[in-house]
Amino acid sequence: MADQSTAALIDRMGPRPFLADGGLETHLIFHDGFDLPQFAAFPLLRQPAGRAALERYFRGYLDEAGRLGLGFVLDTATWRASAGWGARMGWSALDIEDVNREAVEFARALARTAAGPCLVNGVIGPQGDAYRPDVILTAAEAEAYHEAQIGVFAGAGVDLVSGMTLSGVGEAVGIAKAARKAGVPAVISFTVETDGRLLGGETVAEAIARTDAETGAYPAWYGVNCAHPEHFSGALGADGAGRIGMIRANASRQSHAELDEASTLDDGDPQELAQGTTDLIGRLPGLRVLGGCCGTDLRHVAAIGRRLVS
Repeated sequence: MADQSTAALIDRMGPRPFLADGGLETHLIFHDGFDLPQFAAFPLLRQPAGRAALERYFRGYLDEAGRLGLGFVLDTATWRASAGWGARMGWSALDIEDVNREAVEFARALARTAAGPCLVNGVIGPQGDAYRPDVILTAAEAEAYHEAQIGVFAGAGVDLVSGMTLSGVGEAVGIAKAARKAGVPAVISFTVETDGRLLGGETVAEAIARTDAETGAYPAWYGVNCAHPEHFSGALGADGAGRIGMIRANASRQSHAELDEASTLDDGDPQELAQGTTDLIGRLPGLRVLGGCCGTDLRHVAAIGRRLVS
């Protein structure tokens, strides 16, 4: 059952959907020319040019949300900022804790300049490769792995944390339990293959049901990200529809394997993605956050926002 902090978060958001950003890492690589080892954006927080690029990126979305009169969920640049990924890049556990705090401080400073409601979202990525994991974590292993990053986020004052691009239920459960221990609202977002199913074969509805059953329905809401609407719109099922509160889709129809091998950016059609995303509103009564994922940019999110207010 959602706790008081989650209920307060939902009340604070009100009835209108919030926008979120697009594909941060793909934007930094293909539009800004940055090399992101391990697809990690967080090292840019320690580089003047990187911080400037991050500020330009998020400022565009904040300004667009303000023009449209919509709230915004402002992510921290921390999808890869967990201990295991940090170690791969030569960062100590202490350095990783510090950069997570810096990411929250950076986001909070930007949020204070927003024209409308703005939530700071501590972003958590999977322990391994979301599309080809070497190890499938149990709930207990995931809770132990993610609790340090979530604890830093909670202590730094985020409004919520989000486990993004999750392909396994065990990791979803562990993140939700670690968030409950830290006393911070949590969002769980699954990614699916082109057949609309997680790597383990579960539908989104089945993954939601299992996660809710093992966490006392702790997540504030669930999401789907890093897949094209055509990959999952027909596979959401009626049972989980009321729990889905976020859609952050890819504009590309390519599979995860194809995207991993791509040397050029497939940014799809912003208007088509906007239609495919907003068409889900009638089917998902709890939908409250809409944005993009890999390959999407401000054009895609602006098109979604314009459809929301038209």
